[in-house]
Amino acid sequence: MKKIDSIPTSKMDRVAKLVTTGVKVGGNYLKYYGEKVVNPGLTKDKLHEENATDIYDGLKELKGSALKVAQMLSMEKNLLPQSYVEKFSLSQFSVPPLSAPLVRKTFKNYFNEYPEDLFDEFSPNSINAASIGQVHKAKKGGKNLAVKIQYPGIRESISSDIAMVKPIAIRMFNLQGTSDEYFQEVENKLTEETDYKLELAQSESIRIDCEPIEKLLFPKYYPQWSSDNIITMDWMEGIHLSEYCATETNQKKRNIVGQTLWNFYMFQIHQLKKFHADPHPGNFLVDAEDNLIAIDFGCMKEIPESFYTPYFEISAPETLQNVNLFNAKLYELEILKESDTPQEIAYFTNLFHELLSVFTKPIHQANFDFSDQSFSNEIAQLSEKFSNDKTLRKMNGNRGSKHFIYVNRTFFGLYSLLFDLKAKISINDFQKYLK
Repeated sequence: MKKIDSIPTSKMDRVAKLVTTGVKVGGNYLKYYGEKVVNPGLTKDKLHEENATDIYDGLKELKGSALKVAQMLSMEKNLLPQSYVEKFSLSQFSVPPLSAPLVRKTFKNYFNEYPEDLFDEFSPNSINAASIGQVHKAKKGGKNLAVKIQYPGIRESISSDIAMVKPIAIRMFNLQGTSDEYFQEVENKLTEETDYKLELAQSESIRIDCEPIEKLLFPKYYPQWSSDNIITMDWMEGIHLSEYCATETNQKKRNIVGQTLWNFYMFQIHQLKKFHADPHPGNFLVDAEDNLIAIDFGCMKEIPESFYTPYFEISAPETLQNVNLFNAKLYELEILKESDTPQEIAYFTNLFHELLSVFTKPIHQANFDFSDQSFSNEIAQLSEKFSNDKTLRKMNGNRGSKHFIYVNRTFFGLYSLLFDLKAKISINDFQKYLK
């Protein structure tokens, strides 16, 4: 894989790269429509494939929050054409790494020492690279270690990246009025992900809190070999969850991993009220004993009680069956507003009732089979319906608490992983860990 010797960090350089990518995508559309004149039956498959490649190639050079967007979109299997999902999935744990000289220089800037001076052994070639940083294998005092090094300039580029994306998102989602709190929420989380001292503290806290959960492992972290931009932890033997899903044929083992994953998230959400908000395959390993290994706690989301209570109350069967109670919870969650017109109230009440009636099916049962294709199809059909809904496009999309962004993202990501595992889950099993 080609290695990167530099990353665009200035706003001008990053805008230039996005403009170049946009020109390529525009060219793909022109070529497609030209070919369609000659061949009216031409599908958009090739167009999607070429656009996905060009967009991903541009984002992977920018890294940081730009590539993080691709990573988040790769989990939205029902919202994007398959070619985008496949290409953007590479951002989860396999992107072009920094070259060895740049790694050495970056490490020295962060730690005031070269890696070979700090560790007994240090591999200059990364084991895997993602959106914020890349991981190298090292050894110290006989311990095998994983050393995560943050890409240079990533933290400084977040605000300008968000500023570039904001006007596009406002137009796409029709965010009328103030939507600053949504963008601030995303920017805050991205900034937290670049604070490796915070990530180290969060990782240790989660490791201790979740220790009772069976079949769940965490690496140990080493503050003495870590800094604001470097994290050193135990090297954990295992394969990424996506590889496990592709190679493990024993459904009983897949169920065990799926149950551990479910228990891990439900325990965090309902006991800790703070959870790992980045559920994609690159953040989980599975070892030879089918233990789930959780890594990378840069993105953690805390749920205030004022959101937690109505969020789970609105999805309860008795609420879904009570029009007045359901309507009251919509106001509590800021989905409906006092300024809404009768048309908006009726439309969004129906929309969220339909959405929640499908999305909450797993938690309303004692056991749920995520290999059930009908459930996945229902979600896909809803996604397609809403994406083609012309009325929705005209409605003010600026609604709902800012906490929805990462809470919903986490549930969508968790469901996606469980779909991949085709796991059969005991929904309330996590309750045995609650205090």
